[in-house]
Amino acid sequence: MMNVSLPSSPTTAVPRRNPNEIPILPEGVDPTSPSPVEPPPTSSEPKVHVPSPRQTLSYIRGLLESNHLDPKNKLGQNFLIDLNMLDLVVRSAELTAEDSVLEVGTGTATLTHHLADRAGGVFTVEIDTRFYNLVQPGLAKRPNAVSFHGDILAGKNELNPDVLRGWAELTTKMGCSRRKLVANLPYAVATPVISNLLLLTDVPIDRMVVMVQWEIGERLRAAVGTKDYNALSVLVQSVADVETVRKVGPANFHPRPQVDSAIVKIVPNPAKRARVGNVKKFRDFLRDLYTLRRKNLRAALAGWPRGKTDKAGVDAKLKELGIDGNVRAETLGIDDHLRLSTAFG
Repeated sequence: MMNVSLPSSPTTAVPRRNPNEIPILPEGVDPTSPSPVEPPPTSSEPKVHVPSPRQTLSYIRGLLESNHLDPKNKLGQNFLIDLNMLDLVVRSAELTAEDSVLEVGTGTATLTHHLADRAGGVFTVEIDTRFYNLVQPGLAKRPNAVSFHGDILAGKNELNPDVLRGWAELTTKMGCSRRKLVANLPYAVATPVISNLLLLTDVPIDRMVVMVQWEIGERLRAAVGTKDYNALSVLVQSVADVETVRKVGPANFHPRPQVDSAIVKIVPNPAKRARVGNVKKFRDFLRDLYTLRRKNLRAALAGWPRGKTDKAGVDAKLKELGIDGNVRAETLGIDDHLRLSTAFG
């Protein structure tokens, strides 16, 4: 039912309204888009309260409650409520009209509207039907924004081709020359989204600015020999430059996640990629190698997931490469991983 405040008579006191109060809105009014400029009400026309686009904690709570929505933990539905952090994400993306942005996890469209204000085009993906329907009225008013209902992934190691096709069409339509990923990534899909986008040769990504679980952020930028250094670290750093922009605590989200998060910037490096060569082949090699990461290098290569290899042959190749077979893979730098991939991949 619509909350309406009628014009008051001179003798009636009007209570002050909490600016963050979220009423139940009439059908067709989008609760997530910026407020339109309304003409002053006449004596016969009631004034309808339109919510603020600044999605603070009280706003998000009211929005969810009034629409009977409960965020799902398994979908990583933790909505950013710190407006300074939101602005930091957008600033770090350095958006212009030349940019076509992919956003994964539309949610309440807080970030989506900020991106659409600055980028040439925004293709936003939402798997949850409830939230997809919630934001449609507002996004439909933006000619440079397309909302896609579905999964970003077609499989663990494949992005949804319908998403890639739709994003490409929007990029062409809006005349954009750059592609960027800017998103508060749901934790469950963060790693496959980042790694699979980096593998694509027909979608040249200019930059990624993503909110991810702190643990994932640490892996993305981990130095050789540290506890967080793994196959993801090697793959991403072999083709891109990685930077942690800011650590973000649970209090910046609603509902609060159980862990810290990080804003991470990933900038693909063409020179690095050229050195790697076949990035997909390198990814497959790293995946197999780190399946047995607790074993030393000799044992891991001899017990290869695709089939066991003669240890004498492994020893001979390692000797030729000048790599000690008794060390673990996580003690080796990217150059050594590339040489191992050439020899054993």
